[in-house]
Amino acid sequence: MSKAGRCAARPVVLLALLLFALLASCESNHEHIAEAVNDSDSLPFMTAHGISNLISDSGIISYKIVAEDWLIYEQPRPKWSFLKGLFLEKFDSTFHVQWHVQCDTAYCHDNRTWELRGRVVILNREGTLFRSEELFWDMDEHEMWSTLFMSIKKPDSDQMLEGYNFRSDETMTNYRIYNSNGYTHVEEQEQAPAPIMPAAADTAATDTLTTQPAQPSRRPSQADTHRSRQQ
Repeated sequence: MSKAGRCAARPVVLLALLLFALLASCESNHEHIAEAVNDSDSLPFMTAHGISNLISDSGIISYKIVAEDWLIYEQPRPKWSFLKGLFLEKFDSTFHVQWHVQCDTAYCHDNRTWELRGRVVILNREGTLFRSEELFWDMDEHEMWSTLFMSIKKPDSDQMLEGYNFRSDETMTNYRIYNSNGYTHVEEQEQAPAPIMPAAADTAATDTLTTQPAQPSRRPSQADTHRSRQQ
């Protein structure tokens, strides 16, 4: 190769070496990082504080919820969270309250199934009081159920029904508790004191006095005097 050809080839070789060094440097500094976590997977889409909201079902107002915090999630499945308690009222077609419930924590999954936790208290229109630590409510099937301990108290009554595996309709009027037991409060009645009977000795003395006639008193006759002298 001529001197001119060698001079022309040097820049090409130098450029190739420079490119190789740059590629090696980039390859050694490359970091394998996973894809960023989507905020919608862990953070709520919306957060509301101090809410009082009416919820409609098929265009008819059916529920009212009152809560301190309301968290709405969209991913991976729609969910509502009420971590600081919930008060919920259920209306009938004439906008009268069928029942209301309050609890410490509540979740609504897929805008369909409610999960109530903590101190769950339900009072229906008839005045029947339900207490439990857990309650599930399917809005589509119009059913409620619980697997934990539950008690039911009728209004104006001391009767109490307790048990496990509770299941009811949405109106909380037709329900069943498996493995149940109940009790009622019975007041003790005061008994009247027994009559005081006279003692046996007193009775005998009384009978003696009333059955023996009194002996008449008389003066001694002359015949009696004569007999005593003869003796």
